[in-house]
Amino acid sequence: MKFQDGTFEIKDVSSTGTFVGYGNVYDVVDQGDDIVASGAFGESLKEWAAKGRMPAMLWQHNSRQPIGAYTSMKEDSTGLLVEGKLAMKTQLGAEAYELMKMDAISGLSIGFQTREDSYDQKLGIRTIKRGDLYECSLVTFPMNDASRVAAVKTIEEIGDLSGAESYLREVGGVSRSQAKALVSRIHALARREGAPVIDQSAELKAITDLLTRRKELLAA
Repeated sequence: MKFQDGTFEIKDVSSTGTFVGYGNVYDVVDQGDDIVASGAFGESLKEWAAKGRMPAMLWQHNSRQPIGAYTSMKEDSTGLLVEGKLAMKTQLGAEAYELMKMDAISGLSIGFQTREDSYDQKLGIRTIKRGDLYECSLVTFPMNDASRVAAVKTIEEIGDLSGAESYLREVGGVSRSQAKALVSRIHALARREGAPVIDQSAELKAITDLLTRRKELLAA
């Protein structure tokens, strides 16, 4: 099995252990001189979906140390976007959560088997065109140094409506226009119900409640 590290940017780690980020960013050369091409895991993800299962979430590529489960994996124009939930009631899952929160663990590495590739003899770089994806691990030292956690925050840390809008875009997976519309709608409803315009607590509570429900549905 081949291991390849892509940019793992955790957008959020909540108190329930759920997180969102990129498990691999396409077209980036790692320290092993490999590149994963855009769409390389499309077929593999369809096969996993047909089985009703997900690739494993492991600790440091150790098949004896699962630390949670992925709830969603899909490819977009950037790379492999993943959503997962740490097993918070296990010792290893709880430890992983604490390490992620304090930025002590900030890498992710995928484990896969190559189906199709090409090799540039002049540059000495191999391009993975198609692969069977087996697992995504939290790792300490990613081969791609860009594989780092960019931000860690919880829902409870949203401080204002602007922050709520950003959170909806980055973590909630909605577009900029949808985030603006949702925040505006909640703000209007709160004002209609008599909440002071200066006090945004009602709006923030409504938004955090909405996001909490979304996380619970994803984790179910």
